[in-house]
Amino acid sequence: MSVNLAGIMMRNPVMVASGTFGYGVEYAGLVDIEQLGAIVVKGIRLEPCSGNPQPRIVEVRSGLINSIGLQGPGVEGFIADYLPLLRRWNTPVIVNVWGTTLREYAEVCGRLDGMPGVSGIELNVSCPNVKQGGLAFGSNPRMTARVVAVARRKTRLPLFCKLAPNVPDIRVFARAAEESGADGISLVNSFPAMKIDVEKRAPVLGNVTGGLTGPAIHPIAVKLVRDAASAVSIPVVGMGGITDADDALEFLIAGASAVAVGTANFADPRTAIRVAAGIRSYLKRHGFGSVREIVGMLGTP
Repeated sequence: MSVNLAGIMMRNPVMVASGTFGYGVEYAGLVDIEQLGAIVVKGIRLEPCSGNPQPRIVEVRSGLINSIGLQGPGVEGFIADYLPLLRRWNTPVIVNVWGTTLREYAEVCGRLDGMPGVSGIELNVSCPNVKQGGLAFGSNPRMTARVVAVARRKTRLPLFCKLAPNVPDIRVFARAAEESGADGISLVNSFPAMKIDVEKRAPVLGNVTGGLTGPAIHPIAVKLVRDAASAVSIPVVGMGGITDADDALEFLIAGASAVAVGTANFADPRTAIRVAAGIRSYLKRHGFGSVREIVGMLGTP
């Protein structure tokens, strides 16, 4: 059930989404890392980031609103403290990169280029819970194109662009990313959301708003993946509310070449492994020889 995702060889099409699996090493005692298709690590920027004020996470019906704020050690801290540990496994590592300026995106991508143990880069142009950067790059197709272009000039690694879901036409953004040099598209990111404590009459989250993830967004994500996949010739990684194999199969049939498990990792860190096993069983049960045979079976919108 191996998959070639824009040059990244994965043993199965199921990866773990950025921000939901730490840097991978935190889960090594709970999950057989070698059974994952790929690890997409927490967002990395040029300098360390302390993230948003507490509280940062709140559960809602069928989902989760998070406002972590992309806390992280910075690119040098990641290379020094985490990458040597990740090299112990054969599982591909994709680094989620974010910045507040085009220059910052370019510098981080250049620093990671050719770094042993890094298999690809995912450009986060769509995080809804940081005050700088974030949606500023993901809500305008010209800005999305510029981010991809500056990153492309700095790296030969497979380059994925993680798109914002709350735009008028996802196809425009997908095409802008492809035309600027992206090797793949990741979607969806979380939806801007908030929750209010009615007794205190105040926002629950310290940052007021955050990003909604989990089963609540799954049907919308499937639709957006189908739209994006119909508009580009590069692979799409589908994510949003995957809890079981059927959820993942919807993305694949809609046009995704691979999927990423996110919020479900918090409830069960082995979700991605269960999903991969379920996809494998589905292919065998229906007589398919590979994942490629079901990708995009639904046809174009």
